[in-house]
Amino acid sequence: MKIRVPAALRPGDRIGVTSPSSGVAEPLQERLSVAVRSLEARGFSVEVGACMGAASHVSAPRAERAEELMRMLLDPAISAVVPPWGGETCIDLLDLLDFDALAAAEPCWLVGYSDLTTVMVPLALRSGWATLHGANLMDTPYRAVEGTTHWVDVAAADGVVTQQSAGRYRSSFVDYVRYPGVDRYRLDEPGRWQTLDGGDVEVGGRMIGGCVETLTSLAGTPFADVPAFGREHADEGLLVYLEACEWSPYDVARALHGFRLSGWFEHANAVLIGRPSAPDTAQWSQHDAVRDALGVLEIPVVLDVDCGHLAPYLPIVNGVSATVAVRDGIGSIRQDLARVARFDSAE
Repeated sequence: MKIRVPAALRPGDRIGVTSPSSGVAEPLQERLSVAVRSLEARGFSVEVGACMGAASHVSAPRAERAEELMRMLLDPAISAVVPPWGGETCIDLLDLLDFDALAAAEPCWLVGYSDLTTVMVPLALRSGWATLHGANLMDTPYRAVEGTTHWVDVAAADGVVTQQSAGRYRSSFVDYVRYPGVDRYRLDEPGRWQTLDGGDVEVGGRMIGGCVETLTSLAGTPFADVPAFGREHADEGLLVYLEACEWSPYDVARALHGFRLSGWFEHANAVLIGRPSAPDTAQWSQHDAVRDALGVLEIPVVLDVDCGHLAPYLPIVNGVSATVAVRDGIGSIRQDLARVARFDSAE
């Protein structure tokens, strides 16, 4: 399926906000307001949907969440949909979403990470929409650090976007209840990209990936047929990126072995592993887990990429061609957001 990049964001465009997974509790409403105002300050109008509650681990019953997400994605007046954050069980929406209707519609941007990749990867693979893996709405007020690009600017770009690793990362999370207006990252730890074999690398391919904890449940299902996507783009190859949030090295190793056995890396030119937020164990590190599962692959494996749950987040566009390089611990991603002609459902 041809991947279609949504139209470039422009001031005056409307952005939809809905929570396909977890909602926003009352103590976090001020941060939500700050995030909405940050988009309005960039010249966008913002529509906040009805599925935003926090009475349970999801924002609303699944039928209501699916209906609101579909409505926003199919609304030609909405240029981007940006949930506040991920959650736990976005997977319950997949059999309620009409991917054929989405494939027949003009794409808009779906932005987020973590549990949102449960929808973003199927939307790319089944409907042909390029989706934007990056900071969610609650992180949107942050200013991009040197070398990186804010997700809004990636979505607004025409053509090639080049980003570079920041060289540092934030080792913990910010309490948005206590600091609802925070808009600057405090990067307190040095962070280098490295390859599993210790060398430098430059490699290209089509980007696809997301959160290990959510995508492992989709591997081998029709909603995440990465092997078929790889076969379709075998002449170019894939760059598969994966990042984990809370799982121990043992859980991560099992998941990565599962992806390998499901054929996710058969047409991969490289695998990128995001910097983990979960700690090592006394016996095994997160890097050990990656080596155990992916060390048998005869392709580069890049570690500690800035695409995990620890800020800063390099926005990555699923489905587009990209080049990734690592030289002396400094990483870069060059993505081509060239747009194809307007889709004609009669073709």
